[in-house]
Amino acid sequence: MYELLTLSIFILILAVFVATGQSLIIALSLGLLIFVIYAFIKGNNPKRIGSMILNGVKSAKTILIVFGLIGILTALWRAGGTIPFLIYHSIRFIRPDFFVLYAFILCSMVSILTGTSFGTASTMGVVCMSIGLALGIDPFLTGGAILSGVFFGDRCSAISSSALLVSELTQTNLFINIKNMLKTTMVPLLITMIVYAVTGHINSTTVVSSESVFIYSDSFNLYWWVSIPAALVILLSLFKFKVKRTLIISIIASVFVCIYAQKISVPEIISIAIMGYEAENPTLGPIINGGGLVSMVRSASIVGISSSYFGIFRNTEILLEIKRWIRNLSLRTTSFFAIFLSSILMSAVSCNQTLATMLTFELNDDLVPDRYKLAIYLENTVIVIAPLIPWSIAGAFPLTTVGAPASSILYAVYLYILPLYGLLTERDKPNS
Repeated sequence: MYELLTLSIFILILAVFVATGQSLIIALSLGLLIFVIYAFIKGNNPKRIGSMILNGVKSAKTILIVFGLIGILTALWRAGGTIPFLIYHSIRFIRPDFFVLYAFILCSMVSILTGTSFGTASTMGVVCMSIGLALGIDPFLTGGAILSGVFFGDRCSAISSSALLVSELTQTNLFINIKNMLKTTMVPLLITMIVYAVTGHINSTTVVSSESVFIYSDSFNLYWWVSIPAALVILLSLFKFKVKRTLIISIIASVFVCIYAQKISVPEIISIAIMGYEAENPTLGPIINGGGLVSMVRSASIVGISSSYFGIFRNTEILLEIKRWIRNLSLRTTSFFAIFLSSILMSAVSCNQTLATMLTFELNDDLVPDRYKLAIYLENTVIVIAPLIPWSIAGAFPLTTVGAPASSILYAVYLYILPLYGLLTERDKPNS
């Protein structure tokens, strides 16, 4: 009884705060207080509860470091001319009426190569949004295409952390899982591309002027080697360098580019890395400004607070009653529907993709005896549903990084089509 009541109160608080536009961080902090009270009622002393929370936060240490590096990287890419260079050489050749489709394809390709949604959003996603703004494309459209694209590869790349996590949880072969993922993605991928091609074409009336192109060459020294920091991200990812190491190397390269290409002093570089980049030309401001450590504070706070829940969930029985309810639901519907529904709930509660995946697996582990089928069910539900929860860091971080509105979640077509396709095609039930 306490378990369902606790989770219901938390979800209600989140819903109210999201609906009224109030601070998500306050809502999550109240959620933490609620879970602490629950743990105390269940007989845990303050010291043990503190240990649970600390262990949960420690589990997010790596991603918090990556957030900081991404904030620095995106600011220096702007200041050093890396992003202006890519915009300058792209908008002269890209057809604006199909740019939304191009953004989806480019982000999908990079996310497959890098295996990271956050890394793709902070590199190719930022570039695509900057180009889209230069072309006059509505950020709502570009943001939705970017969000779809970054999670296309995050789901099925051989070096994706989420694909590896599912493989480890289900004890299945990663490459067999990828083969199965490619089979189930073809129809949703085709539908997504058609939607983006049609809607992007309808919503584009932009004509690129010569002035909008040359403003970048007038404001930055666009030598070919200012693109090296971006090229390094792709190259090092192909050689399977760890994300942190790749970002650090690109940051170092960006510092040299800022100094030697744009003649920016070291104190200015430090300021930009912390506070973000602001263009001197006010016309470029809406397109180029952004990045910096401070831009990551909100996302890092959300991850830090929500990760603290995991220790409490793992060391209490808060999910036990839900697991029984999910089992009964699956007997009346299908296993896929039960996993689909539980992934929505766990994504809402956990606020991040990794924890949502682990909790969804724990709730549904005994529903599907076939481990490979369970793996594909997880890939086609929680992995792509987590970014659709407005307060989840899975979707909030990429959209914040590229400067897209939160409403772009509504236009992340691929993330909707994939689980809906599964609901239509997967009809198995668990054994009674």
